Amino acid sequence: MTMARTEHDLIGEREVPEDAYWGIHTLRARENFPITGTPISHYPALIRALALTKSAAAETNQRLGLLPADIAEAIVTACREIADGALHEHFVVDVVQGGAGTSTNMNANEVIANRALELMGRRRGEYAFIHPIEHVNLGQSTNDVYPTAVRIAVRAVLDELHIALAHLAAAFAAKAVEFSDHLKMGRTQLQDAVPMTLGQEFGTYAVMIGEDIQRLDEAARLIDEINLGGTAIGTRLNSHPDYAVMACSALSALTGYPLTTATDLLEATQDVGAFVQISGTLKRTAVKLSKVCNDLRLLASGPRAGLGEIRLPAVQAGSSIMPGKVNPVIPEVVSQVAYEVIGNDIAITMSAEAGQLQLNAFEPLIAHKLLESATHMSNAATILAQRCVPGITADAERMRTNVERSTGLITALNPHIGYEAATELAARALSSDRTVAELAKDAGLLSPAEIDLLLSPVALTGRTQVRTHPNPPDAHLPAH
Repeated sequence: MTMARTEHDLIGEREVPEDAYWGIHTLRARENFPITGTPISHYPALIRALALTKSAAAETNQRLGLLPADIAEAIVTACREIADGALHEHFVVDVVQGGAGTSTNMNANEVIANRALELMGRRRGEYAFIHPIEHVNLGQSTNDVYPTAVRIAVRAVLDELHIALAHLAAAFAAKAVEFSDHLKMGRTQLQDAVPMTLGQEFGTYAVMIGEDIQRLDEAARLIDEINLGGTAIGTRLNSHPDYAVMACSALSALTGYPLTTATDLLEATQDVGAFVQISGTLKRTAVKLSKVCNDLRLLASGPRAGLGEIRLPAVQAGSSIMPGKVNPVIPEVVSQVAYEVIGNDIAITMSAEAGQLQLNAFEPLIAHKLLESATHMSNAATILAQRCVPGITADAERMRTNVERSTGLITALNPHIGYEAATELAARALSSDRTVAELAKDAGLLSPAEIDLLLSPVALTGRTQVRTHPNPPDAHLPAH
């Protein structure tokens, strides 16, 4: 039989497994919230953030003379062990929970208290010596600890996302250089537009991702303001007058983030607007990543019956019935992550809107979805950067043939022969299956040398401007 210890709370007594670092509050939360099957330990950044927040609180309370040195030292040591990865398996409450994060806070208080008891040579559950609430939670409330920890955790996963997106942008930039001389047709509304290079196409992806990195960095700075020390609703009840600023300074030193205490703790305790903005920025990034992946799948469609301008690396067999089929599975999974992020943004938006009066009770869902979005998108960007983009190859001959046969070339001649003549030339090219260059030379509206210059790859891709007539005539093709 499993050995147990008896603990009590407001509701009564319960037996807790002797080997558990969590206690009765966590036990009740496990019973009350069997929702997702995903424990808070699924997000190591959140557990680390909780531990660092509790450590900063203990250090501050000791400096203020509110916590005996030996108890503070044991709590700080336990917190730092947890921050370094120990005991995460004992953070067992579900990520989605009622109570505005109280179950998460109590899970942390109990694990830290029981580990601190061990460090002092005591048994787990001997709360007369170190108590989860009286000592670990001294001068705190779930309502300032939990939002602060969530902010630090989100900051950490955004840092990871920054790195992943930077690697992805660099991968596309490298391909832009590699493909810089591959002429191809640009397309608008899936119709031939004007020529460009494949390098230019891939270069835009690097720029797009770089812009989103900047926007995410800007949004991340919004959560450097914390409400630690505000306690229940922001009035600082049961908190030392100097606690908020001192604890913020200690936490900033532990995390390396430039944290500041909110000017109005009442406002900061109830307002989750920064989370909404971060979620919106994550959604923006997801939308653009999915657009890029849609492009990759379209450009690689085929291999014989599609565009087939690029080839994605084959990473797995694509079908259980069609031999030889290889699917664009990496772009597909990235797009699915993007759809998830977009859906999460709706959940975060509704959770933020549902807050009432002095507290938002739905921050656990906000935390879950923000951490999930940033983590999954970081993973998706990493596999796209590692397992797809570097292995992309180009079919240069197919792209050049498409350019030569496209009526889109007529746009380059339009300023020199006039719109009407250009329109007739395009129509004739389509009906005769001859190239624009051939028909333009036959028509004699420009010399062969002028046509070759205007339709040269350098001129077509915007790297220089070529002009032969200052005022193009409104010419028509001669009838044949």
